[in-house]
Amino acid sequence: MYKWLVRPFLFSIDPEKIHHLVFKLLKFQSKLPGSGALLRAAFRIEDAQLEKKVFGITFKNPVGLAAGFDKDAKLVDELSALGFGFIEIGTVTPLPQAGNDKPRLFRLPGDHALINRMGFNNEGVDRAIERLKKKKSGIVIGGNIGKNKITPNEKALDDYAICFEALFPYVDYFVLNISSPNTPGLRDLQDKEPLRKLLFHIKELGRSKTVYKPVLLKIAPDLTESQLDDIIEIVRETKLDGVVATNTTISRLGLKSPKAEVDAIGNGGLSGEPLRKRSTEVIKYLRLKLGSDFPIIGVGGIMNADDALEKIDAGADLVQLYTGFIYEGPSLIKRINKAILNRLPKITGSLLSFY
Repeated sequence: MYKWLVRPFLFSIDPEKIHHLVFKLLKFQSKLPGSGALLRAAFRIEDAQLEKKVFGITFKNPVGLAAGFDKDAKLVDELSALGFGFIEIGTVTPLPQAGNDKPRLFRLPGDHALINRMGFNNEGVDRAIERLKKKKSGIVIGGNIGKNKITPNEKALDDYAICFEALFPYVDYFVLNISSPNTPGLRDLQDKEPLRKLLFHIKELGRSKTVYKPVLLKIAPDLTESQLDDIIEIVRETKLDGVVATNTTISRLGLKSPKAEVDAIGNGGLSGEPLRKRSTEVIKYLRLKLGSDFPIIGVGGIMNADDALEKIDAGADLVQLYTGFIYEGPSLIKRINKAILNRLPKITGSLLSFY
């Protein structure tokens, strides 16, 4: 029903406008008596076999919502009712910022893809905290943090530290976003020395707390093998808790959409089906180099249950949705969890560790 009735209506409206309208509708719907129970009955699967313990945290199921959808933690409880096992808010920055000029979000329906150049638009870390304080559901929350656009790279460490300290009581794990293509110079932080300095500092802050919370790194799909090797070396050196692979891509190779249409859109990160293959390749490479026990969250081009299983087979412990959630609707979460359950009796040996 979503694909044939709901999506055509949603896709008839500007992508960013409909995003905000859907948020308002979900907020309104959540206030109706019994609506939460109806959503949970329709979309959520409760099964202990789906539980997954990763970096010391138990997830009710391995399907999460990627950062970028609920940047400001406005819909944590509402999205929890749709069956997600965890939700990653952000990217959050210390100060509020408007992001890049509009239009900045575009659909490529023929490719089942999106292009965005949002630019870390968010209301700032303090507003996110105000909402997280009111969270009612027990869903696992990840805090995806970044730097303000006006902050030069040589002071980026300060912005990440501010967000880390402020969010620490309210999230279960952290993701350092240094791989968005939409903040000028941000990806330069993936270079060896800036990255090493950032990770050591944030890990040191974490060790000063009475409770430890995992720190992960979100990386770009556009890294060369040599650059991936550099990151793997630093991940080991800093004893990082995990990697999120991958962010959006700046590549436009292999698109079915007319070149003139894509060129007219301009810069931005591409997500959705065209990202699937490269994201999976990066996950496979990380798993090969980092070993069987290192936590990896797989994200990028998961449009159906088979795509999610592909990520898991490549080495992902958990998976995240964004563009697939927009194109396929909330039933995708349930379909993936059902597919994982259906495979469980057939899994033997080393693959058992993924579930």
